Amino acid sequence: MTVETTLLDDVRHIIPFADAHTPLLWLRKGEGIAGVGEALRLEFRGADRIAQASAAWKQLAAASTVTDQVRMPGTGLVAFGTFAFDDDSAATSVLIVPAVIIGRRDGRSWITRIRRTDDKAMPAAPHTEPFGAEYRLTMLPGALTREAYKRAVGEAVQRIRQGDLEKVVLARDLRAHLPIESDVRRALVELALGYPECWTYAVDGMVGSSPETLVRVHRGTLDARVLAGTSERGRDADSDHESAAALLASAKDLQEHEVAVRSVITSLTPHTSALTTSESPFPLKLPNLWHLATDVSGTLSDGSGSLDLVSALHPTAAVAGTPTDAALQLIRELEPFDRERYAGPVGWIGTDGDGEWAIALRCAQVKPSGDITAYAGCGIMADSVPERELAETKMKFRPITEAFG
Repeated sequence: MTVETTLLDDVRHIIPFADAHTPLLWLRKGEGIAGVGEALRLEFRGADRIAQASAAWKQLAAASTVTDQVRMPGTGLVAFGTFAFDDDSAATSVLIVPAVIIGRRDGRSWITRIRRTDDKAMPAAPHTEPFGAEYRLTMLPGALTREAYKRAVGEAVQRIRQGDLEKVVLARDLRAHLPIESDVRRALVELALGYPECWTYAVDGMVGSSPETLVRVHRGTLDARVLAGTSERGRDADSDHESAAALLASAKDLQEHEVAVRSVITSLTPHTSALTTSESPFPLKLPNLWHLATDVSGTLSDGSGSLDLVSALHPTAAVAGTPTDAALQLIRELEPFDRERYAGPVGWIGTDGDGEWAIALRCAQVKPSGDITAYAGCGIMADSVPERELAETKMKFRPITEAFG
């Protein structure tokens, strides 16, 4: 590939540059990258799909000619990626190199043009396109109804109490149909405005706004944010404070959180010379709920790129459970659907392997047919109550149901 990145006059809003029907986007607090077109698409399947992608990316980067006048995260050769959750998923995992990227960070904007070496000319600069007509969708229960979900939670609790495993994350799904000509960017605007602290993303039809940083790598350092443990926001300032305090005092949520943090530290430690975490979990405030959060940071010691760490981390206990193999087996047994890319890694990787990756949460997969499947899940522990877990999924569906509805 031949790649050229140059500065632009400051671009305040990058979503309008994305394609209306197949947008490529990575955005947080108004900063990020939007891709247009496909210069190259790489597809992967199987248990080693992320390791395959990491190896293929290193080969591509080494064989590419990159001219980068800006040299910031997201400049130069970049691919957007989204990966299936399960080794046996029917969903394809992909890395997509756009033909053009518009980016913005720290008040600076840039354009990256990418072409195959045998193409004669660089692609033209994109223009913003007006948004399509508004639409309102109603999402209905999918393969797992509310009552069926409560029964699945009850079965999971029984297995945990029997000692089969310590934690499992169970999800349910909602379905809708988006008219083929609908502008997906409208949902992205709603997500970006409503959840500015989250990673708003769109990659190959996977659309969402995730609060959980799986891993971010920049110049030899890494950081991650682990989320596990949830409560509803209060109706006013006093009840909101009480809700956060109750979450910090909840033995069930603290145990669930400790399991998730432990799995991340265990996965990252072999790759680092130093690894630090928050002294204790802190409450992370989102527009519709509280999460228990722990930040993890470290210095890489083995030259790993972001996809190498993604491969080591996935699936974390925050989205699968622990022990991992037992949790995955129970998920396959109790969820009557393929998660596809829900709870899998989503993000971007740059020329040198640096990148930003989140866990695909608060999300929906939009198929070319217009069919939409949204997902939400909860961490099930020995003292989980089915009705409360169902209520938690309703909170977690809210970003997507409001964005499309």
